[in-house]
Amino acid sequence: MAAPTPGVPARRTTSWPYAVALATVVGLAAVPALGDTQWLGHPAVAAWRTVCLAITVQALPFLLLGTALSGAINAFVPADLFTRVLPAHPALAVPVAGAAGVVLPGCECASVPVAGSLIRRGVTPAAAFAFLLSAPAINPIVLTATAVAFPGNPAMVLARLLASLATAVVMGWLWLWLGREEWLRPTVRHGGHHPGRSRWTEFRLGFQHDFLHAGGYLVLGAMAAATFNVAVPRSVLDTFTGSPWLSVLFLAALAVLLAVCSEADAFVAASLSGFSPTARLAFLVVGPMVDLKLIALQIGTFGRAFALRFCAATMVVAVAASVLTSGALL
Repeated sequence: MAAPTPGVPARRTTSWPYAVALATVVGLAAVPALGDTQWLGHPAVAAWRTVCLAITVQALPFLLLGTALSGAINAFVPADLFTRVLPAHPALAVPVAGAAGVVLPGCECASVPVAGSLIRRGVTPAAAFAFLLSAPAINPIVLTATAVAFPGNPAMVLARLLASLATAVVMGWLWLWLGREEWLRPTVRHGGHHPGRSRWTEFRLGFQHDFLHAGGYLVLGAMAAATFNVAVPRSVLDTFTGSPWLSVLFLAALAVLLAVCSEADAFVAASLSGFSPTARLAFLVVGPMVDLKLIALQIGTFGRAFALRFCAATMVVAVAASVLTSGALL
């Protein structure tokens, strides 16, 4: 084990989110062996277990991708690279970082640790947050999935791209205007390469810390989303389809609660054929930026004070961008 670096706080590789994740995964895996227990055999419990595992398994590869990218950035990328590539003025760096989100083929689980690593490497938080919001929503995989889910409707793909990018850029600028440093409290860990350690050791330590920490919050978010899926009856959906405004707000809230990965949410939106195109666009824009597992990941990475304010503001901006974009294109 490498000796602690002077002046660098000791880091624990385990934490309560990791303990919760481990206990949950072990418990869910053990449930089938206990199927004779009456309450465990109830259909609602079986459905909850299936949904929770499905969300976790669906998001896990992208969380691995994000934490691997975060570790690689921390260990191998020169500290001043991002500050040299992005415009020096923060207001100009925000749209550039938002547009750069197109290069990361992953969901929100991948973007959170990458954004945290960018901040630790000197990138202005506003630009990192613009990247965090845009990467899950405008990358080629998501846009291709949207085109497949809405065949013959390229306007929906363009509307999703423009509304998502606009939301990311506006939120970056809002952080520049209203954000406070005391709201942003990233998890304490080493940043950059330390003399005396190999680059691969730095990569391993960074990857291990980020994955174990974020993984616990991912499982907590999946548990909350599974609870909603099981507890809310399907008939509730029919109550909101008659009102244009209520349907938009309802599908935006549903996107938060369902926590569907951005690579799959277009197919869910396409299946909600009773809702207006504007409401379904709101579902597509809000989901990759604000959902239960993303809120949990942001709390674990940046702190509760930041996550609650940022997610609430993102929800409002995303709905407004969806309505305006839909009015122009759909």
